[in-house]
Parts: sequence; C-alpha cells; structure tokens
Amino acid sequence: MHTVAVLALDQVIPFDLSTPLEVFDRVRLPDGRRPYQVRVCGATAQVPALGLTITAHWNLEGLRDTDTVIVPGRAEGAPSPKEEVLEALRQAAARGTRIASICVGAFDLAETGLLDGLVATTHWSAAAELARRFPAIEVRPNVLYVDNGQLLTSAGASAGLDLCLHMIRRDWGSAVAASAARLAVMPLEREGGQAQFIVHSQPPLPHGSTLEPVLAWMEEHLGEELRLDTLARRGGMSVRTLNRHFREQTGTTPLQWLLRARVRRAQFLLENSDYTVDRVADQAGFGSPTAFRERFKRITGTSPQSYRAAFRGREQFY
Repeated sequence: MHTVAVLALDQVIPFDLSTPLEVFDRVRLPDGRRPYQVRVCGATAQVPALGLTITAHWNLEGLRDTDTVIVPGRAEGAPSPKEEVLEALRQAAARGTRIASICVGAFDLAETGLLDGLVATTHWSAAAELARRFPAIEVRPNVLYVDNGQLLTSAGASAGLDLCLHMIRRDWGSAVAASAARLAVMPLEREGGQAQFIVHSQPPLPHGSTLEPVLAWMEEHLGEELRLDTLARRGGMSVRTLNRHFREQTGTTPLQWLLRARVRRAQFLLENSDYTVDRVADQAGFGSPTAFRERFKRITGTSPQSYRAAFRGREQFY
C-alpha cells in the first residue's frame, strides 16, 4: 500500500489539506482494494487552520516511511516552517520520497532548497513573490502544475486536485485516475493552465503621468484600429517619445498595453454578454476572429469558447 502523508503546519489552509486527504482516500482499484493509506503529520499535535483546529495523529517521524508527502498552502503571513520541518522534508527527499506542494505550499517547499534549479509553480498571485524570494527556481505562473519527477508543485487549491489526479494516474494508470476524477466531479484533464484565471491588470501609472489622457482615450476606442502615429498625435508627441514614455511609465510598449486591454474587454464580454465570438472579436478591436482566437489563447492559455464555458455566470438546476 502506498502511504501519503499530508503535512499540517501552523495556519494551514483547510481546503488545501482536505483535498489530498479526500482524493487519495477514495481511490479504489478495479478489484476494490484501497491503494493509498493517508495520514496527517505535524510538528505539533494541534494545528491552527484559519478558525479550525486540525489534529495531527502523526508527528514528523510519520514522514519517515511514507511514499508521498503533500505540503498544503498556508495563510498569508504564516511564519516560515521551523528548521526541524525543513530538515524532515530534506531527509524525506534524500530517501527518494515523492514531495508535492499545493498552492502557496511551494514557498515552504522552496525553503528547503529542494526546488533550486528546478521549474515550479504556485498560485498566480504569489508567483512573482516566489520568483523574487527564490531566484534559483524557475517559476512558471501560467501552468496548473509542474512535475519534476520526485518534486511536484501546483497552482491554486483546485489545481492541487489536478495534481493529485495526475499522481494517481502516474501510480495506477488512467482508468483508476479517471474513476477518482468522476468521484471528484471534475475532468481528469482541464484545458489550459492557470493563465485563464489571471487578472491581467495594467501596471499602475505614476501620479500625474503624461500618458493618462492617452490611455483613457485608448480604453474608450478599443474597438477601433489604433495606430502608433494616431496615439502619438493624441498625446501631442512623436512616436519615438510615445514609446519611450510607455517604457518608462508602464514597463511595456503601447501595442502590448493595448493587447492586454483588449483581452480584458474580451473577457468581460465573454462573461457578461450573449455576443458571438466573432462579435466579441470586433467589439474588443481584434480585427478578425482568427487573430482574436490566436491572441486570446496566447494570453489566457485557453480558447474564447472554453473561457466563456468556464467563467460565464449561469444558474444550474439539479
């Protein structure tokens, strides 16, 4: 039997902890056998968990004979793991134990140094901070999970479920994993990565920026063809000066800023209107439906149709 240990640290996020507990515990092989034994391990017996208290029936010694260790996310502002926890994870890795993190659990795993030189991910809103604090890690914010073999990381809490299903498929094959996915009421594989969930906000402008009038005008005319010389005239400057001001004040180019503004407009229309994809492309200023589909997928990681299916509000009746 494969043993899965879920590591409960102070201020653990309950959903991040319960996801692997439930998913692995409910897996059944075709003959009805349970292939996983799941345990909760902690440095202390009682673990605070955002208004709840989790009882860890196993201490850190419980990691010694496990096949997989899951490191869940913890609340913002939670203290860094104690050295005894980091050392327990390092020793587990040295024994060949598979270690996976959920959401911002990647920060705790990164503290061990085990992710240095590897690719990793975390929740998109924390990806920049992970890259800043741990420059030896190549952080990819647009994916749902990263599998380095022994070390795995996932994005937000729901992506932790994707990662658990991926590990089940690695261990027991697609049929067993598909059965686990049906019990979790989700597809075995989701289209696109977490790029589709990222809020593509524009960089803030400094107070009194000379670009404010130009950007406001651009937002109002996204559905039109906007050329650099047109934008420069609106700002009363040359194209060269316009490009320089954009670089200095937004960190990007006028065309890149415009593309993200149009993607945001398209996302709003897909979520809140009955417009066809062709009409959304026109309203957001993409010129052609083909160009819209290509650029939208490049930015969000999914197609306009799939984005609408995932994010458009609708009532469900059962």
